[in-house]
Amino acid sequence: MARGIIAKRDIPADLVYNSTLVSSFINHVMQDGKKSIARKIVYEALGTCAQATKKEAAELLAQALDNAAPTMEVRSKRVGGATYQVPMEVRGDRRMSLAMRWIIGTARAKKGKPMREKLAAELLAAYNNEGEAIKKKENVHRMAEANRAFAHFAR
Repeated sequence: MARGIIAKRDIPADLVYNSTLVSSFINHVMQDGKKSIARKIVYEALGTCAQATKKEAAELLAQALDNAAPTMEVRSKRVGGATYQVPMEVRGDRRMSLAMRWIIGTARAKKGKPMREKLAAELLAAYNNEGEAIKKKENVHRMAEANRAFAHFAR
């Protein structure tokens, strides 16, 4: 059972782009508490992307995340004795979190290159509405569309 509302922590803006979105992205990339390494990876990846597209790096990241963020997802709901996959709208903070997770996860899954290059390639792909993270989003939307008949079970 839910025991109340948990307050969201404020994430301070990062030092280079003065953006809380970039700071949050750095936190998602970070592993084992090694933030300085995560910063280096993200800043180099954003720099590479900015040079390739001649766009502002923070804007590019925001657009890539927005392209990869799902609007609908399916959630399991037990009704009677059966479990249904009920399509539901995704909240704003979860949308961004999923998009970050998918972009970083697909970059980590690739082999052979340094993480900064893999992340830059995945960000550019998401910015151009292509790549693995976009495929993941489309699969989630397809699942939600296929289970639209169970939408009446949503709260």
